[in-house]
Amino acid sequence: MSTIITRRAFIAALASATTLATALAQDAPTPTPSAKATRVTVFAAASLKTALDAIGAQWTATTGKKITFSYAASGALAKQIENGAPADLFISADLKWMDFAATKNLIKPESRVSLLSNALVLIAPANTTATLKIEPGFKLADAIGTGKLATGDPKSVPVGSYAQAALTNLGVWDAVSPKIAGTESVRAALAFVARGEAPFGIVYLTDAKAEPKVKVVATFPADSHPPIIYPFALTATSKNPAAAEFLTYLKSAPASKIFQAEGFIILP
Repeated sequence: MSTIITRRAFIAALASATTLATALAQDAPTPTPSAKATRVTVFAAASLKTALDAIGAQWTATTGKKITFSYAASGALAKQIENGAPADLFISADLKWMDFAATKNLIKPESRVSLLSNALVLIAPANTTATLKIEPGFKLADAIGTGKLATGDPKSVPVGSYAQAALTNLGVWDAVSPKIAGTESVRAALAFVARGEAPFGIVYLTDAKAEPKVKVVATFPADSHPPIIYPFALTATSKNPAAAEFLTYLKSAPASKIFQAEGFIILP
């Protein structure tokens, strides 16, 4: 008899606990969207990786909101957004591909802002003894020899477009162009030189600073190519309020400090 009573008491207690838990769950407040973790998706030019990774980590630590970065050539990113890739923020390394996005109605034009500039440099592996002075008619083709000049594909990668403009203005494009190894991004060109697979490369100063296995041989005159400008804009399809918050943060003093430390120039 005692065993039966004990079992009945256990079952009754269990039912009571279940009822109480259900009632508490019903009374608990439903999490609001703002209380949930928010993730911002950023499509950014590959040359921004080092700086943006640091800024993103800093913003997440401050706000608790998370960021996913997708780095590639600006042209590739613009095309991905055109094809429906889900991005909240687009950052290009030149005006051309942001203008493309604007023409295709892929961005919110009122959010567009140009924040950064950069310098174009000729690099070589860190152990090189090569020296070159960049000037009209300089002997870059002779210095490359049977090797390759690594830079972005001029058709789709901004650094390649800037490189072509500079080499053309300096009168050496025809001699150098057969030796160019056009890569899918500036960081890919940087890697070629860092591994010693190309004796020279043309990248941004910020990329050279981020890779200890290369050194800057010379800097291209600023007037030899169009100004290097990084425009930022929210995508037309983004409905994420945190994306606008992050764009505002990218203009802040803490973010500017990181950009400058990586060698970027803050535009007024």
